[in-house]
Amino acid sequence: MLSILKRVLIGRPLKSTELGEQKINKTKALAILSSDALSSVAYGPEQILIVLITISSAAFWYSIPIGIGVLILLTALILSYRQIIFAYPHGGGAYVVSKENLGMYPGLVAGGSLLVDYILTVAVSVSAGTDAITSAFPSLHEHNVGIAILFVVFITILNLRGVTESASILAYPVYLFVLALFILSGVGIYNILTGQVSPDLHAPIGTPVAGISLFLLLKAFASGSSALTGVEAISNAIPNFKDPAPNNAAKTLIAMGSLLALLFSGIIFLAYYYGISPKAEVTVVSQIAEQTFGRNFMYFFIQGTTALILILAANTGYSAFPLLAVNLAKDKFIPRMFTMRGDRLGYSNGIIFLAVMSIILIVAFKGKTEHLIPLYAVGVFIPFTLSQTGMLLKWLREKPKGWVTKFIINTTGATISLIVTLVFFITKFTQVWSVLIFLPIIIAIFHQIRKHYDAVGEQLRITDCEPAPPIEGNVIILPVAGITHAVENSLNYAKSLSPHQIIAVHVPFEREDELIFEEKWNKWQPDVRLVTLHSPYRSIINPLTKFIDTVQRKAGESNYQVTVIIPQFIPKKGWHNILHNQSSLMIRAHLLFRRNVIITTVPYHLKK
Repeated sequence: MLSILKRVLIGRPLKSTELGEQKINKTKALAILSSDALSSVAYGPEQILIVLITISSAAFWYSIPIGIGVLILLTALILSYRQIIFAYPHGGGAYVVSKENLGMYPGLVAGGSLLVDYILTVAVSVSAGTDAITSAFPSLHEHNVGIAILFVVFITILNLRGVTESASILAYPVYLFVLALFILSGVGIYNILTGQVSPDLHAPIGTPVAGISLFLLLKAFASGSSALTGVEAISNAIPNFKDPAPNNAAKTLIAMGSLLALLFSGIIFLAYYYGISPKAEVTVVSQIAEQTFGRNFMYFFIQGTTALILILAANTGYSAFPLLAVNLAKDKFIPRMFTMRGDRLGYSNGIIFLAVMSIILIVAFKGKTEHLIPLYAVGVFIPFTLSQTGMLLKWLREKPKGWVTKFIINTTGATISLIVTLVFFITKFTQVWSVLIFLPIIIAIFHQIRKHYDAVGEQLRITDCEPAPPIEGNVIILPVAGITHAVENSLNYAKSLSPHQIIAVHVPFEREDELIFEEKWNKWQPDVRLVTLHSPYRSIINPLTKFIDTVQRKAGESNYQVTVIIPQFIPKKGWHNILHNQSSLMIRAHLLFRRNVIITTVPYHLKK
């Protein structure tokens, strides 16, 4: 049943030779890898206005130069990550750049920050999209957490089906959102040019504002820079592109940057010209759409696509997290299971881990993850700063053709990213202080995992270690519940392995049953040693596991291998298995993770 359900949800397994068919083209890649960055248009401009309103609405004209500053930073980041794509075509982004140019620990800071950032991407995006839906349908508000978890499960299943299928489904809402905002910007600007919007709604650019300060402007700039989260995702996901992967990734990055710049500029300009003030209950985009169209079809179309893009922004995390985890796992900083491909050729362990961690965050914060946005933003600007710094050092060291231009681009990006990071820490310390705790913990975990792998590798390396001690023999433990053909079948198998080291173990609940079974056994198999473990508390597992511990300890001293052979009935109908093998299943479950014990099941096929 589980196998059938898995096939229905995920689809048929794919051969390794079909990996090329799971690569995506530029159109689909733009949708699934840009959803996080493009969705930030829905809240990035609003973050600027929230800071400026603390002075007065007259200060809103500063949103224009601040927006230009954000676009300059965006340009520097796009050009820098384009260089990273060609310099490091196998993916890894900020982690690989920082590790190779700044050292192991800066690389781990970048990698750890991005891993956490992608988890936050999923939790924050899904929660924000759920809020947008429950705001439209207030009766669902009490089910926020459940709805958010359902969205996470849905996106997880789509990604487990493979990047091609998820891209095919998720591309439509992303492009509808882009279309909706282009229509909004176009109609809004047309209304302004034709005089349908009063110029008295806003203060002219250059109007003196009392109380304005450089600190406040930097705070507004840092808040607005939250619109740039997700820019790095394409450089992490280069292996997902069709060949030539670096060229296609670079073109997709430029397209994403261009769309983000146009949409961000349009919302900033319309918000300023319309004199929009941020409100707790209504978003800036909603107010612009209402003033432009009124509450008609276009208004609800824009609101609906905005809610969808906020939810689907989570997919950027699903696309980039597993590939970043692969690079960390290859360097032995996280478990190697993250390098394994699933049935559909995706890195399913990374996808599932991301989903579980995101659900834990959603449940822990009861779906109210908005105060994690500053943490989410600073988590991505740390890697921005490190990757830009790493690239400028690379150009200084290698000095390739045209390196001066590249150096200027990366120096600009590194400087602005560092300023934004510092401003976040200074102005929002109460919300981002936890970065200073969890990053060292994550790096310590990375270090311990790497230390473990290195230690194990040293012991397993044939050329550098002592020869493995020879195994003198095999001690076989055979749990038996009665004298049956299934036990006889398992006993014959045990004799083929080690005829002189077999111990049959019987766990009776009553003393008289113990004596009766010993008598029957000695008549049936006098040459096979029988150990009976009386269990007055009617437990099979406890006495059996204690006995295995004892045998294992003594066998280890003599270099003997311990094997537990468990008889099992195989009925004609698979679901009958549970009726016949409760004890067998329980024993296997309890012994599954025991060290230095081989567990094997010998089936006996029933004819009826």
